[in-house]
Amino acid sequence: MAEKGIHSLMEGTMERIRSMVDVNTIVGDPITTPDGTTLIPVSKVTFGFGAGGSDFQSRNAKDNTPLCFGGGGGSGVSIVPVGFLVVHEGNAHMLPVNMPAETSADRLIEMIPGAFNTVQNFVSKRRGAKEDGSAVEDAAEESVTEE
Repeated sequence: MAEKGIHSLMEGTMERIRSMVDVNTIVGDPITTPDGTTLIPVSKVTFGFGAGGSDFQSRNAKDNTPLCFGGGGGSGVSIVPVGFLVVHEGNAHMLPVNMPAETSADRLIEMIPGAFNTVQNFVSKRRGAKEDGSAVEDAAEESVTEE
């Protein structure tokens, strides 16, 4: 009896969480402005759940009577907007909406688009330098001084 009770309790809790949170909650639908800039909303979702129960003998139960089950469960979801991923003319950067990142992992995630653009600019300049015959070292020095 307890296995069925706790199973249905946890299943109901998880189903409610699934109905509240999906991938579109974390990364929203892209918004394109008239000038061609694309904004993609990004949110941070945190959730948790717990469930518990117990089998017990009813006061008026006979010895052969199955045990009764009592239990409960709960869940919580927090959705916090983080910012917008802005894509314009092939360049991407994160535009934060709230306070700066609190953890190193959050800071790293915010830096990824900027780092990608820096590497892309460096490679583009290096290729351009090779094609027009100028020194590769000059292109590398320019890229480093831009940062």
